[in-house]
Amino acid sequence: MRTPLGRVRNLGAAHSGTTDFWRQRITGVAMTLLIVPVLVVILTLVGRNHAGAAQILGSLPIAIILLLFIIASIWHMKIGMQVVIEDYVHSEKLKLASIMANNFFCVAVALASIYALLKLSSGV
Repeated sequence: MRTPLGRVRNLGAAHSGTTDFWRQRITGVAMTLLIVPVLVVILTLVGRNHAGAAQILGSLPIAIILLLFIIASIWHMKIGMQVVIEDYVHSEKLKLASIMANNFFCVAVALASIYALLKLSSGV
């Protein structure tokens, strides 16, 4: 037998607790820490031809930094949009469809970004 307070403790309106809140804060901090190296990489690419850009992007540390930034930003985007959908879409069917569309969109953007990075870094 649980009290009403025990049933709702740590659960928000979406019934997922504070997990999404903390994940969004962690991805925000990760993007904040990664933005300086990403900007340095972008500025080093300015004025280079395709072969020079491929050489820079083909470096393992550069590729890891860019991949981490892509993953953190896509995850941050997914969580943020999901919170907006959960808060402002009131029809349960539309809410479910919107969350599914959000998930598919985020996966598609992540795959396209990673593909583009791999394509550029391979020099093809």
